[in-house]
Amino acid sequence: METDVMDSFESGAMCCDVAVIGAGPAGLMAAERLAGAGLGVRLFEAKPSVGRKFLMAGKGGLNLTHSEAMPAFASRFGGRAASVSRWLESFGPDQLRDWARALGVETFVGSSGRVFPVDMKAAPLLRAWLVRLRAQGVTMHMRHRWLGWDASQDGLLRFDTPAGPLAVRARAVVLALGGGSWARLGSDGAWTQALAARGVEIAPLQPANCGFDVGVGLPARGWSAHFAERFAGQPFKSVALSFDDGHCAPFSRKGEFVATATGIEGSLVYAVSAALREAIARDGQATLMLDLLPQLSPERVLAEVRHPRGSRSLSSHLKGRLGLDGIKAAVLYEILGKEGMADAERLARAIKALPVTVVATRPIDEAISTAGGVRLEALDEHGMCLVAPGVFCAGEMLDWEAPTGGYLLTACMASGVHAAQGVARYLKGGVH
Repeated sequence: METDVMDSFESGAMCCDVAVIGAGPAGLMAAERLAGAGLGVRLFEAKPSVGRKFLMAGKGGLNLTHSEAMPAFASRFGGRAASVSRWLESFGPDQLRDWARALGVETFVGSSGRVFPVDMKAAPLLRAWLVRLRAQGVTMHMRHRWLGWDASQDGLLRFDTPAGPLAVRARAVVLALGGGSWARLGSDGAWTQALAARGVEIAPLQPANCGFDVGVGLPARGWSAHFAERFAGQPFKSVALSFDDGHCAPFSRKGEFVATATGIEGSLVYAVSAALREAIARDGQATLMLDLLPQLSPERVLAEVRHPRGSRSLSSHLKGRLGLDGIKAAVLYEILGKEGMADAERLARAIKALPVTVVATRPIDEAISTAGGVRLEALDEHGMCLVAPGVFCAGEMLDWEAPTGGYLLTACMASGVHAAQGVARYLKGGVH
C-alpha cells in the first residue's frame, strides 16, 4: 500500500488515502479499483447499508447491461455520448460481464438484448462484491452523512455520524452521491449545495426515465375519473409510440407502458422521456402518437372499422374485428369522445396514430434517475473538479442521462472506474 494511513489521526481528524463518499455502484466500483491499486480507502455512506438503490433496481430482475454493439450502445447517451464513451473504453458491457463472472455471477442475454444475472437477482452479486471489497481492505462507514467541507480548514471533510461530528482528511476524494430521485434510498441531491458553495458548476437536477401527467382536456391535467379508476396500473401492450417535434431526433419504437392515475409511465415512455421533458419545458406540452395496432396497416384498420356491424355495439365490433378492447378501447373513447368514435375515418386514424398530450413530468423523487448535476465541463479529462483539486465525481451525480436497459448501470460503474483511474494518476503526481 502506497500510504498506510487508514487508521491514523491528525489534529483530531481521521486520515486516509482516499475517501469515497456514496456507496452505490459508482462509489463501490471506485473503491474497488482504488483498493486494488494499493491505496487506503474509506467508504462513507449516509444510509445504514450499501447499494440500496441497486437492490431496488434488481427487484424485478437485475438488468446489468445491454448486449448491443458499442456504437449503438454509446449513442444511448445523447449529447454526452462522447464523454461517456471515454468511460466505457475502460469498463464497457463486456468488461462488466467479465467482472460479474469473477464474482461468481454468470449472466445471460435476454430476448430484448438486455443482460441479466442467471438468477436475475441483485443481492448475491452485491454480497460477493462486499466480500471482495473487505478482502481488499476497504473500510466502510455506514450512517455517515457528508456535510461538505470545513470552512476553517481547507480540504477537511465533515460528517454527521451516530457518534457525533467527524472530520476526515483525505489525500483525494471521490464523490459518488447519486442524483435526486428515490431520496429514501439515499439519492436526495443534498450535495448540490456543498459543491455549489465550493464553486463547482451544477446543472439543475431534473427527472429522467420518468412518468408524465397527461392533459386530455386541457387545461385540465390527468385522465377522467372514470378512466383513472378503471385502468390506472394497467399496461398498454404491443403498441408503438412515436414522437417528432422537429427539435429532437424522431423517435419510434414498439413496446409497452402503463397507465397511471394521472398519466403514463413505463419502459416505452422512459425511452422518450428526455425529449418529452425538453418539449414540455420549451412549449408547455408535448404530443406523442400512439399506434394501438402496429401489426396492422392503416388500410386494414380502416376496412375493419368500416365493416358493417349490424346490431352489434361499436365496442363489440372493435373487439370482434380488431381485437380492441380493455384499456386500448377505453383510451380511444377517452380522447376521441362519442363524436369521434362515431366517425369511422377519424376512429381508424386514431387507432394508428392516437395523439396523447403530456403536460408535466412526474415529481423528481418518483423518477428512476435524474438528468443534470455536476457539469462535465466543470471536470478535467480525468474526472477531477477544476476548482477543487483532488476531488473527483462519478455516477449519477454527473450531468448525463440514459434510458433504462442496462445503460445507466453500466455507465455509472464505468464512471467509477474512470474516477479511480484519475485519483491514482493524481496521487502519483500525474494530474495538475
